[in-house]
Amino acid sequence: MDFEPWWLIFLPLLFALGWIAARVDFRQMLSETRSLPNSYFKGLNFLLNEEPDRAIDAFIEVAKLDPETSELHFALGSLFRRRGEMERAIRVHQSLLSRADLPQADRESAQHELAQDFLKAGMLDRAEQAFEQVLDTRFAVPAVRALIRIYESEHDWPRAIEAVKRLRALIDEPVPQLVHYQCERAVSAMAGKSPDLTAASEALDAADHAAAALRGQARGQASEARIAMLRAQLSRLDNKPERERAYLASVLTIAPEYASLIAGDLLECYRRVGQQAEGLEVLRAHYLRYPSLDMFNVVFRELRAQQGYKPAWAFAREALRAHPSLLGLDRLLEAELAAYEDQNPIVDAADGANRVAQANTAAADIASGADLSLLRSLIHKHTQRLDRYACRVCGFEARHFYWQCPGCNSWETYEPRRLEEMK
Repeated sequence: MDFEPWWLIFLPLLFALGWIAARVDFRQMLSETRSLPNSYFKGLNFLLNEEPDRAIDAFIEVAKLDPETSELHFALGSLFRRRGEMERAIRVHQSLLSRADLPQADRESAQHELAQDFLKAGMLDRAEQAFEQVLDTRFAVPAVRALIRIYESEHDWPRAIEAVKRLRALIDEPVPQLVHYQCERAVSAMAGKSPDLTAASEALDAADHAAAALRGQARGQASEARIAMLRAQLSRLDNKPERERAYLASVLTIAPEYASLIAGDLLECYRRVGQQAEGLEVLRAHYLRYPSLDMFNVVFRELRAQQGYKPAWAFAREALRAHPSLLGLDRLLEAELAAYEDQNPIVDAADGANRVAQANTAAADIASGADLSLLRSLIHKHTQRLDRYACRVCGFEARHFYWQCPGCNSWETYEPRRLEEMK
């Protein structure tokens, strides 16, 4: 296409239109800037100078002068909550909800923010009510998750289970802790003077169903181990010792790392039917394949009780040589001191010769016991902090094993191994 000279007429016209548009935009920006209160610019200045407290006070003044600034209210409420000033955060969001002209989308957001304020403040009843009011909004998923946390903290397992079902209806996402909710129901049913064995059995059946989705995963092993342990407890209450032993023994296969949690109970099952030697061999063979400190302690003590000093110490030497452990040595010395005190070697003698000989033996034994006691006290002082379970998430340490961490409330974050083994 050829260039026509008369097209040059459009150049000054386009320039003039651009200049007019820029002037209009600039005037509009100046007008909007003049309409902002001075407190707004003071707040920005304080933020730039890293004075957050004075900036907050300035922005609060802006919110008072211009109630229409809902975005500023949300920002202030969120800031207060992060700083832990829950009363101020609640007040900001309640003031938003009190406005009759607040758009529906902002009202839902304010209600959700207020629910989070109540939750962080520990006002669980009011948080529950606030989250329930946004279950039919775009905040349904986070609201249901929050309700699950609330029901967990209150140990209201039936409502937690219903909340999980509602969550599954909203999103296709597995909820591994559902198995433990059903297990907790079973624990509650079996507790007390009159356990409800039927309710416990139904809860464990539901736990089995929930665990089916986790089979083949690491969390699946832990869940199946807990179910087997609870079924063993149910069988004991139902006076079915053979089934109890079968369930306990199944843990050795389905979740070998959790065997230390049931070793003592399994050994007791064998002892009740006079097969303690067979039970000892089962545990000893398992220890050789999956060594752990707790299993070492059970096997050593039972060897000491059944076969005496020499076989027990021979096992201990080999075990500690293969897996050096101060905590294992501490438990070994503890068991040996207990056995020494039970023997009580000092006895009266009728004739002088026997009295002298036995006195010498007793003196040697007392010296040996004193040495063991001193050695054990020195080692025990250094192993106390290692004789604990630890949460993988928050690091909370405990002497007892928990399925749910008391510190961060996470599930299955405790490994069935002591801190020394993990390190």
